[in-house]
Amino acid sequence: MRNVLRPVAALLALAAMFQMSAQCPPERDTLPRIDNSRYILTPPAPRSPRINGAKVFGARPGSDFMYRIPCTGDRPMTFTADGLPKGLKLNASTGLITGVARKKGDYKVTLTARNAYGTTERDFTIRIGDEVALTPPMGWSSWNCWGLLIDENLVKETARSMVDNDLVNYGWSYINVDDGWQGVRGGRYNAIQPNPEKFSDIKGLIDSLHAEGLRFGLYSAPWVGSYAGFVGSYCDNPDGRYEWTVRDSCPSYGESWPARYYNFHNARHSFVKNDARQWADWGVDYLKYDWTPNQVYYLREMLDALRDTDRDILLGMSNAAPFGDAPKWARYPNCYRTTGDIRDTWGNMSRIGFRQQDKWAPYNIPGHWADADMMVIGVVGWDGELHHSRLTPDEQYTHVSLWSILASPMFLGCDMSQLDDFTLSLLRNSEIIDVHQDELGYQAVPIFKDDYSVVYAKPLADGSMAVGLFNYSDSERNMVVSPADFGIRGQQTIRDLWRQQDVWKNEAKEKFSAMVPSHGVVMIRIYPGNNQGEEPEGRIY
Repeated sequence: MRNVLRPVAALLALAAMFQMSAQCPPERDTLPRIDNSRYILTPPAPRSPRINGAKVFGARPGSDFMYRIPCTGDRPMTFTADGLPKGLKLNASTGLITGVARKKGDYKVTLTARNAYGTTERDFTIRIGDEVALTPPMGWSSWNCWGLLIDENLVKETARSMVDNDLVNYGWSYINVDDGWQGVRGGRYNAIQPNPEKFSDIKGLIDSLHAEGLRFGLYSAPWVGSYAGFVGSYCDNPDGRYEWTVRDSCPSYGESWPARYYNFHNARHSFVKNDARQWADWGVDYLKYDWTPNQVYYLREMLDALRDTDRDILLGMSNAAPFGDAPKWARYPNCYRTTGDIRDTWGNMSRIGFRQQDKWAPYNIPGHWADADMMVIGVVGWDGELHHSRLTPDEQYTHVSLWSILASPMFLGCDMSQLDDFTLSLLRNSEIIDVHQDELGYQAVPIFKDDYSVVYAKPLADGSMAVGLFNYSDSERNMVVSPADFGIRGQQTIRDLWRQQDVWKNEAKEKFSAMVPSHGVVMIRIYPGNNQGEEPEGRIY
């Protein structure tokens, strides 16, 4: 995650800083609101039910199953799910599907939601098989806001924001705790235990998240120590004890931070199975496994240990995966970081999005997602030093649109207690999320690119095409495309996805033009595409 070659003097200064922050946690910076309401494009959700998010969800046979139907609209609401596989059941008032399905197969389910304003249905596939994460995960991760200050109260606060702001009803579901949660080894499995001063009852915390349909993730490393100097999944000693945790208490930041630079290595004794069993017992749903350079051996070891449990724990590999091993990343981890850490500047975000992702397109597939790192919108910061994102509103539209059309995992990194209406409008656009969660799982590719702009296109499962007109120049540009540029024929409609309205209808050969602001985007969908019933379905030989 961070540069490992800093001088010792800098380490000692950092150690002092983190020791002070551990003893006297800073009060949260509640920032003055920025009124970006004039930039809001997304219409509010209707009061009638609308089911959002993915149309397919995967689980392995015999694993604990949990899926909350993401549905906006006024409550109370009543749900039904026709065609559920044996072993699964639906809570009709919450829309939470739970249980254990043991027989492999694709189960075609009809989801229905009703409230006082109407009824809606949606086709949904539950795939019980070998692959999970059939669409890119969406959620929140702690590092880009709280860093080493993360604790259970911040997790609870984030969960409450996910629910109260309706994000859970758009498919945002993961709450992932990054580095800094770890204490010492112990418990039933001699596994990493949480720092009790931060997490007094981690299983109870996870259970409370599951009751809301939210998922919980943790962080570890296959080193002796993590990047921040806490216990990793390997040890030089057979009892799993470390020289900076020889007593029955947790190391202070001042002790752990300098030590980390002497513990960036694997060791003789693996505690990977111990840790995986403990995480499964707690009910963990996601693991961020962070080290560099990434080696297949340590990845496979953890993957096998997680799969030996009765939980579908997604494995996210971090960071900066070597492209030379791309076929292996497309086979093993559920998510694999393609970059170093993101920052909230146009130069950093645009470089990651426009220059570092295209080569991963052949390897970004359902179950195995190329991860461009966390989102840097809203109020962000590191270790509690919070500030409004330095991305302009147009740059934030570009950020969300690009991650969506590239099918990158989308993990928010902001203070969820300080979400404003503009930020919420970026996160609660069902049609942008539909592009991100499309079941084909294609990463968009550049159809046209020059020094000023790029046009990305992504085929969707219904035969339509998602297209992003991105302007990365310093002045507004008129961008012109036609559906025929993407191999689409016949009468077509173009829909502005951020405004959620049709804006053009014509023959495919005709031109569509849009004024795209500097560092901005116009996201469109061309429909019906070539999916007009002129060819038989199925494989043609």
